[in-house]
Amino acid sequence: MNDAIILDTHVVLWWLADDDRLGTAGRRFIADPQAEVLVSAATVWEIAIKRQLDKLTAPDDLLTQLRANRIAVIPIEAADAWEAGGLPNHHRDPFDRMIIAQARGNDMPVMTADPDFSAYDVQLRAP
Repeated sequence: MNDAIILDTHVVLWWLADDDRLGTAGRRFIADPQAEVLVSAATVWEIAIKRQLDKLTAPDDLLTQLRANRIAVIPIEAADAWEAGGLPNHHRDPFDRMIIAQARGNDMPVMTADPDFSAYDVQLRAP
């Protein structure tokens, strides 16, 4: 995939909320109509769970918002689950491990501010 990137959960929430923590370069990339901007189905799952527990704020119409912002959702395949389960335990968050596995499997970078991602052999891009 050319000019494709997977957004970490906090990055997609920053984008949707127009949060200042998302930097200019990150905003430019996500807004670029030539870029393929993706999130893992694990991200949608994580947002739904944490929203229900009142641990984060997210739009009621998250899937509609993702589509409106040209952010595609990558389904979780068995190979992704196998890869995530085989990653070293640098990061115990199962949602982040899935994002890392999918980024590695699709040979694309992850846009994240999470420093724990750097412990893995995955391309990173600052938000």
